[in-house]
Amino acid sequence: MAEVEHYTFKDYLNKVLAGTASGIVIGLIANAILGGIFKALIPYGTIFATLAMVVSTMQFLTPALVGVLVGMQFKLKPMESVIIGAATFLGSGAYVATDAGIMLVGIGDLVNVMLMAGLAVFVTRLLDGKLGSLTLILLPILVGAGVGTIGLLTLPYVSLVTSTIGNIINSFTQLQPLVMAVLISVAFSILIISPISTVAIGIAIGISGLGAGAAAIGVTACTAVLVIGSRKVNQSGTTLAILLGAMKMMMPNLVKYPRILVPIITNAILSGIGAYLINIQGLPQTAGFGIVGLVGPIQAVEMGTSVLMVIVAYFVIPFVGALLIDLLFNKVLKIYEHEIFKFVPVKN
Repeated sequence: MAEVEHYTFKDYLNKVLAGTASGIVIGLIANAILGGIFKALIPYGTIFATLAMVVSTMQFLTPALVGVLVGMQFKLKPMESVIIGAATFLGSGAYVATDAGIMLVGIGDLVNVMLMAGLAVFVTRLLDGKLGSLTLILLPILVGAGVGTIGLLTLPYVSLVTSTIGNIINSFTQLQPLVMAVLISVAFSILIISPISTVAIGIAIGISGLGAGAAAIGVTACTAVLVIGSRKVNQSGTTLAILLGAMKMMMPNLVKYPRILVPIITNAILSGIGAYLINIQGLPQTAGFGIVGLVGPIQAVEMGTSVLMVIVAYFVIPFVGALLIDLLFNKVLKIYEHEIFKFVPVKN
């Protein structure tokens, strides 16, 4: 019998983060790149409505994808990884039961997704070799349905993390506009590289106007820093994925190298000031997107900001700022090496 490999809590954390980061990219990138394009093309052919629906629906598979990829991180068998994917989806909060049936409502709470993926792996490894010929019958029940049920029970409590953060950010809206813009920009620049959903936060607190604009600018500030740093150490496809909306794939880097927040926060402060001076506006549903799908910039233009000023706020200030900040912190002050931006893909 093969020797069972032992994992520490740190091993679990790193592998769950790595699987989660890749799962989020796979689940969300199609809609991030093509969703807006297909929706705009709907008047020119019904096929584009179908395509828009497909890439949008693909997002709902994210928790299951995360579970499968986390299982692969632990070198589990294909069947075991798929069952872990099922357990993760069932406990994610990505669906609700209604009188009409089950309704998909999003990608779930990512914190709970990670917890259930880790727990499902732990239980699967604990049961390894103990179920005998009944493995095919009992594993889906004990891990799939069992851990999935635990996820639904923990979901309301885990979701308190998101609501608490939302309440804190909402309190910023009571401050002087410049301070508000800077603090919200910084908050969203950090959240976009964490397991917390910036889109969920924006909608939950109903942030709008300058606050929503600053939030979207903060997401963009983080994107710019990750793109500038990534281009030095990652393949072009990885850097492009980040630019197109896959910032959360860098969550493992945040845990391993917390100093990655130094350039992110600095750029968010600079970009937040820019959002205030230009008076970038937004809505709750656009606050967490940044430049993904050009959602933030388009909304700002529709709310009265000139195209030129939107380009300055969303592209010039964040990306030029990120470049100068990278030169300062990497070359001059030597606070970090570009290795902190290295993305480690899922291992088979």
